[in-house]
Amino acid sequence: MKYNQLGRTGMFVSELCLGTMTLGGIANAGKWSAIGAVGQEEANQLIAEALAGGINFIDTADIYSFGQSEHITGVALKELGIKRSDIFLATKTGGVMGSGPNDKGASRGHIMDSVQRSLERLQVNHIDLFQIHVSDPVTPIEETMRALDDLTRQGLVRYVGVSNWSAGRLGKSLGLSEALKATRFETLQAYYSIAGRDVERELVPLVREEKMGLLVWSPLAGGLLSGKFGPGAAAESDARRSQFDFPPVDRDLAWKCLDAMRAIAEKRTVSVSRIALAWLLAKPDVTSVIIGVKRLAQLRDNLLATDIILTDEELTILDAVSSMPPHYPAWMIEVQDAERYPKSFTANIPN
Repeated sequence: MKYNQLGRTGMFVSELCLGTMTLGGIANAGKWSAIGAVGQEEANQLIAEALAGGINFIDTADIYSFGQSEHITGVALKELGIKRSDIFLATKTGGVMGSGPNDKGASRGHIMDSVQRSLERLQVNHIDLFQIHVSDPVTPIEETMRALDDLTRQGLVRYVGVSNWSAGRLGKSLGLSEALKATRFETLQAYYSIAGRDVERELVPLVREEKMGLLVWSPLAGGLLSGKFGPGAAAESDARRSQFDFPPVDRDLAWKCLDAMRAIAEKRTVSVSRIALAWLLAKPDVTSVIIGVKRLAQLRDNLLATDIILTDEELTILDAVSSMPPHYPAWMIEVQDAERYPKSFTANIPN
């Protein structure tokens, strides 16, 4: 297990992060029931195994099973006797947590209320990384940043991040943080997989330029890249994708990626999942890949992905089969950047 610097902060987190969206699974709770129904005893086993495998980073959210994931995570850390400083604990806020008009969003009121509730459920006195989970079109970014700054000054939150924001909105927030002399977003949590590389268009260049940590969610595209799916594959009836078809993926592209990954996996005698994770771990801008599992066998297999170092030839094959069509203005910038560099100068020109 490698430990990567979290953006420009002084903290180091494991290259794999244990995601806890599968914990809880309240009966008849729609997608949460489909995603996972891992109970306390199973969660204790998963967290213990993850820590034993070198993971020091756990990610949850208030909206996961409407607080049950945070509660189960907190109980597990207590029952396992985990030293607080040995774990980097992240959670998120912004999703719909009730029927009231203010039970959602990134307003100062909702942020302040949700932090207290998350601390109670997690049974800790601070959150290492507190992330805004939604792109709130109503609340001014200044209001959100001021609230987060207050939380860091109070010591309730140590670092702040964002998830599922556009490059424009994220860039604006970074400028406002500097202007307001307020705490800034140090991480971006985004969907990224070999079958879904949209994040590379504008968000990855921004993260690279601003030295932010990039945290990847759904690296297996909701299980679609696990090897259980595809033409001729009979997926397990309890597989997440069979019940909750998310995130959206171009199936034709996914099957091409799976064919290429399966060929590499068979030569190495490893699972397709490991190859999909190893491809992401090879990306220099990725800080940590969040893995969400229901069973110990899945977790153990995912942990072994850190042992796989894909060759240049394998990476070339996988990059080619999953490549995105050219888009504007990237193709124009690439041409102009090439003209800007002296003929004798070699540079890695971002896409």
